[in-house]
Amino acid sequence: MIGCLCIHGFTGAPFEVEPLVTYLKKRTNWEIAVPTLPGHGDTLSLKGIEYKNWIEHAEQELQQLIEKCETVYVIGFSMGGLIASYLAVHYPVTKLVLLSAAAYYVNPKQLLLDIGEMAKDAFRGRLTENEMFMRYKRKILATPITATLQFRRLVAATRPILSKIEIPTLIAQGECDGVVPPKSAQYLYHRIGTSAKKLIYLKESKHLICHCEERENLFSEIYHFLLKREPA
Repeated sequence: MIGCLCIHGFTGAPFEVEPLVTYLKKRTNWEIAVPTLPGHGDTLSLKGIEYKNWIEHAEQELQQLIEKCETVYVIGFSMGGLIASYLAVHYPVTKLVLLSAAAYYVNPKQLLLDIGEMAKDAFRGRLTENEMFMRYKRKILATPITATLQFRRLVAATRPILSKIEIPTLIAQGECDGVVPPKSAQYLYHRIGTSAKKLIYLKESKHLICHCEERENLFSEIYHFLLKREPA
């Protein structure tokens, strides 16, 4: 049996990877786990949570898959990509997929464009219709500074071990991502140790890459990457 662990991002929830999970479930009989990290979900409760708690929770989910499945894949979105990278180093994971993975965060150029769109919608009296504003307004209000510091510590703890990743890895990044800049994908591609790695860019995608208009092509790439037999 094949198992697949899908990990959402910082201040996020399983919905961030849900379209990809649905795509894979329609085409496979894999055991797919989509945990909600401590303090995350529809209601954020991040006070007092440390980054190690997020890793430990993902580890528990992965260990359960390893017990049941001969082959296990790990997919991580944004901060989940860093956790997925950690797991790929420390556990017998077969393949790794990193989506908008946050080795760097905040793309100033794109963020200014997004803020410009918010300003236009505010001028037109349609700010509450701006999806990005509504999403990040909630996150900013519900995210204590201590949680942001824990996220940064996770980034700092993960970067030094990227060279130890020795399994096939697919990296996907949106070119219009205002949260994680495209240079993050380049950094990951050059730092990850395996030679069996592939980097793809989605020209129109913003941060929520599994919800972008190019998602069908992305999902097909991921599906065929995971199905592909690697040389012995």
